[in-house]
Amino acid sequence: MGAPPLLRTSVRHVLPYAYHEVLNPATGQIVETVRATTAAEVDAAVARAAKAQQGWAAAAPADRARLLRRFAAVVDEHLEELAQLEVREAGHTIGNARWEAGNVRDLLDFAAGGVERLNGRQIPVAGGLDITILEPLGVVGVIAPWNFPMPIAAWGTAPALAAGNAVLLKPAETTPLTALRLAELSLEAGLPEHLFQVLPGAGEEAGNALVEHPGVAKIVFTGSTRVGKQIMAKCADRVKRVTLELGGKSPNIVFADSDLEAAVAATPMSFLDNSGQDCCARTRILVQSSVYDRFLDLLAPAIESVVVGDPADENTQMGPLISRAQLERVRAYVPDGFKAIRGTAPEGPGFWFPPTVLTDLAPDAPAACEEVFGPVAVVLPFEDEADAIRLANATEYGLSGSIWTRDVGRAIRVSLAVAAGNLSVNSHSSVRYWTPFGGYRQSGLGRELGPDALTAFTETKNVFINTEA
Repeated sequence: MGAPPLLRTSVRHVLPYAYHEVLNPATGQIVETVRATTAAEVDAAVARAAKAQQGWAAAAPADRARLLRRFAAVVDEHLEELAQLEVREAGHTIGNARWEAGNVRDLLDFAAGGVERLNGRQIPVAGGLDITILEPLGVVGVIAPWNFPMPIAAWGTAPALAAGNAVLLKPAETTPLTALRLAELSLEAGLPEHLFQVLPGAGEEAGNALVEHPGVAKIVFTGSTRVGKQIMAKCADRVKRVTLELGGKSPNIVFADSDLEAAVAATPMSFLDNSGQDCCARTRILVQSSVYDRFLDLLAPAIESVVVGDPADENTQMGPLISRAQLERVRAYVPDGFKAIRGTAPEGPGFWFPPTVLTDLAPDAPAACEEVFGPVAVVLPFEDEADAIRLANATEYGLSGSIWTRDVGRAIRVSLAVAAGNLSVNSHSSVRYWTPFGGYRQSGLGRELGPDALTAFTETKNVFINTEA
């Protein structure tokens, strides 16, 4: 397996090792116990990865592409297993979990297609020939979050491997199991040993060791803006490359000229998908004043009908939050006495919170301007196009957003005016592996996915050849 020995176990071993209990968010019960990687083990993993990377980078591009396609095929063979594992460790609905496992497969295939197309350029110059060469960085550290542990791990891992790098993946403490299984599947597919290693453990030790290690050329991090800033500062001291995908507080802008019924129908899952634990969640619903009351009348039954329950049930639309700590954080944003549209959620074991839409809030209320990261949205009225743009941009974030209108000119104007990296007109689409993804402002730095995904893991070398000597 691509992880140090004894990192995954069903029993505790003696000190000095630390352990993390992986809990099922739907029940609160222990799924598995995983040993945390130490800083010394990170150092050893970097050395192994650096050695494996040299052979990988020297391999023929066609061979690298073939192995990545084989990795994708092996993932496909284990799709249901991976999905069920995601349900147990992350509380994702089974439908979402199957999509996520399929996304890993598809991204590996997509990245494999770029291996033989990672071309440099020939640039016209006087007196010679000038070419550019794209070279792999070396060892890349990917720090994945708990909200989408499988697909986001692949966002960094697949293109980095395709570009000729080795990858050290540090999953979140709460959700390491799918990452560990993917490392096993990579070896089954024939990838070189130590090329892709998974290092479970705490961010304070394993994550920090990865960020600070001089042998790691780049860090790809998805998580909170607070931690992203800390990682960026540490990487700056070492002039280390970073890609950061951080927080969001995305607007869902509904104009009076839109198809109101369609906008309402799409609204619940625009912020309830993954129980609202999504940086792209459209948690600020901005509705033009002339249709505000009608919108709320239509929204209430749509929210109340969302099926919240056992994530393994095929009919469930929304599952639990990831942990008790996250549940308490979300509760703090919805104090008693707030006017709200609310759905229902199970009671008893597990980390459950009902779908909640807050109304009559001030635009600067904490729930209206801070990232809740749960199934909570606010509805705010606006008067005209300028007011909608002002409200949409009244946040430190700039990751995603939606615009609902039948006016093509308005759709273009508002898309240009809203400060966000990923906008969608008359839909809530944010992420496709073949289009770029990333944020403005405090939502991050750099872009992932899309046609340039592989080049983000390369260094450009320029070579001039004198032809007149």
